[in-house]
Amino acid sequence: MSIIGLLISFALLMIAMTVHEFAHGWLANKLGDATAKYSGRLTLNPLAHIDPIGTVLLPIILFIATSGQFVFGAAKPVPINYWSLKNPKIDMIWIGLAGPMANFIFAFLLSILSIPLRFLALSPGISFIINNLILINVVLGVFNLIPIPPLDGSRVLMGILPTEMAERFARIEPFGFFIVLALIWLGMFDIIVWPLVRLVLGLLKTPF
Repeated sequence: MSIIGLLISFALLMIAMTVHEFAHGWLANKLGDATAKYSGRLTLNPLAHIDPIGTVLLPIILFIATSGQFVFGAAKPVPINYWSLKNPKIDMIWIGLAGPMANFIFAFLLSILSIPLRFLALSPGISFIINNLILINVVLGVFNLIPIPPLDGSRVLMGILPTEMAERFARIEPFGFFIVLALIWLGMFDIIVWPLVRLVLGLLKTPF
């Protein structure tokens, strides 16, 4: 376990989460809701997206619990006023997808960048940073597509479900964080997330 490793992983995680949350706010603004813009969240400044528990405490706990092998966290959700959207139910789907898709696109661009860099005599540290930034973006994108509130996959699912069913489903959101923690404890990462992460990384041809 290394403090330097924690700081590097935390910095990379902040980059990925900032891209993720900015994408939500940017698309919502394009679709008619300027809440994120007027809340100061339509920015690539990581400080605007920090949540004390999800962004700071959770990564530290996971880093310690996994002996420095894994760091994950959550940014402060971008505020969205769905009733300001032009077509709330459909727009909810696209806004929900925006964050994960931004992470996948970012990972893809990084993988393209890494191709010519492989032929250069770069220090192992630079390769480590690029590869792990790709990994963190892919994990963040896949994880957020899980359809459990408040993860983005739940927004997509609620946009697809009939209105009455979506309203019922939304009622579990106060318990969503505990449901996600329980699923992680039961091995959700090994059963669902990691196989999908490896699939995406295989498509990107990254060395994991």
